[in-house]
Amino acid sequence: MNTLAELYPVLDALPAAKRAEVLARSQLMEVPAGTIVFDDRQACHGFPFVLAGGIRVVKPAANGRELPLYRVLPGESCIISTGCLLGHADFNARGVTEADTSLALMPRQLFDELLTEPAFRDFVFGLVSERIADLMRLVEEVAFHKLDQRLAGLLLGRGRLIHATHQQLADELGSVREIVSRLLKGFAEQGLVRLSREQVEILDPAGLRRLASM
Repeated sequence: MNTLAELYPVLDALPAAKRAEVLARSQLMEVPAGTIVFDDRQACHGFPFVLAGGIRVVKPAANGRELPLYRVLPGESCIISTGCLLGHADFNARGVTEADTSLALMPRQLFDELLTEPAFRDFVFGLVSERIADLMRLVEEVAFHKLDQRLAGLLLGRGRLIHATHQQLADELGSVREIVSRLLKGFAEQGLVRLSREQVEILDPAGLRRLASM
């Protein structure tokens, strides 16, 4: 596993004393797959550095559905955590580990102190800018693209055999299983895919590309 400094080179741009403080005060955590690491309306206690594994960040609804927002992989950062720390607010989303995950949690007080360092401040606001662009693309997809186009695009680029349930695909699209199942059945009737238990086989990738680009 790569070290914290290797995955987050911004730390090398800090003064030596501050870099040492980050390494000394960050709490190392080993979190099993499927664990909720933060949840809606919970307090945010620190800034997470992902060392191994990954976190899926979703927006939960009262009816149990989830809208996927983004993933945080090693070397990446969580905009929801950043926003909560900057605004001194509670979480407004849920983070769930996708695999056994190693984290280093930097305490809130140290995060606030590091904002006075130009390199770390640029890192944080660069992260905010990137994630806002990502979320705007998600809004554009939801608002302006039909669900069948988005489903076709989701299936492409994942290999000939896609091992996923209809519910998992629906979660990624921010939809419901029944609608995704109906669309997949239509794709199968058109000869674009073949469906089996928890698996979608791509038969006509060119046809899916045409559908995705319509």
